[in-house]
Amino acid sequence: MTTFLFRFKRNFLFFDWTLLLPAITLALLGILTMSTFGQGVSLAPRQMLWLVLSIVLYLVLSVLDLRFIRRMPVVMTLYGVALFLLALLLVVAHPIMGARAWFSLGPVSFQPADLAKLALIALLAKYLSRRHVEISDVRHILISGMYAFSFIFLIVIEPDMGNAIIFSSLWLGMMLISGISKKHLAMLGLIAIIVATALWFGGLKPYQRARIVSFVNPASDIRGVGYNAYQAKIAVGSGELFGKGIGYGTQSKLRFLPEYQTDFIFAAFAEEWGYAGILMILALYALLFTRLVQIARASATNFDAFFTLGFLILFSAHVAIHAGISLGLLPVTGTTIPFMSSGGSHLVLEFGALGIITSLARHGRAAARDTQNNEYLGG
Repeated sequence: MTTFLFRFKRNFLFFDWTLLLPAITLALLGILTMSTFGQGVSLAPRQMLWLVLSIVLYLVLSVLDLRFIRRMPVVMTLYGVALFLLALLLVVAHPIMGARAWFSLGPVSFQPADLAKLALIALLAKYLSRRHVEISDVRHILISGMYAFSFIFLIVIEPDMGNAIIFSSLWLGMMLISGISKKHLAMLGLIAIIVATALWFGGLKPYQRARIVSFVNPASDIRGVGYNAYQAKIAVGSGELFGKGIGYGTQSKLRFLPEYQTDFIFAAFAEEWGYAGILMILALYALLFTRLVQIARASATNFDAFFTLGFLILFSAHVAIHAGISLGLLPVTGTTIPFMSSGGSHLVLEFGALGIITSLARHGRAAARDTQNNEYLGG
């Protein structure tokens, strides 16, 4: 019994609280924002259950030795499963809000794109950990791009432009941290322009083109495709300095702002907490991101560093795009914000990723110390 308590205490103390506490705080603030306080159906109780399960997952993963995920067979299996599930969506899933993006299993919905994010980060981390010194070879850019494009192509077909942009940002971000040259960066910019032009004339749905037009000219259709963006800006602006108070957000609680629990929870939070509240959640994200940078710098292997930075890029892209949409700086694409938005699959991914990162940091350093000790003792 004493041995068990000692091990539990040792593991408890090792949990990376500078990662876990900001994430839990952000999740609780999201739950508080989506709560209706008895005035109608609330998603808060279900989200609280998902939060508890996600925290348990973090605690379990952070204790286990997960260094086996560095192996190529594991990485490719994960990638293959994610690719298969995304393709299966297009065959068996029923459209929800016009997109085949979720598997519905009774009251539980699962979005394979969340698993695909983990798979892509692991694959790129493995690929770049071996070839980042050769990134000047355009062949490696093209091969890594094909891995990402396979996911992006299937996600665009769903259609889910928000996640397509997230995957594109993730791949580009990992290319940048690998040391891509300015010449190749300019080439990627040209390719992006060509792809965007092709999508505009042949790939985007009419409502998606209308959203972009409404972003360029917000007053063009306030009652139609520009409605959500207009209401989000009203919500953010009406919060002023200290907000209207918890539970008193009229744009969200009176449902002028659609999907305020997911796609516009930043705007709903800003209305109730004001600019002071926005600074608070941005500080929480900054604390979380700073800790991820510290872990990446101290990583035992290149894979661990790229894996950690991959999730830093993923979280940053989600925050920037979601907040930009709420502030009217970007077209509406339907993107969640990490830890705060309603939904189980993305919350499980986010806490699970933090657990894997903690495990790699813990066991990687332990292995490095063992190696050093063996060398010192002549082992």
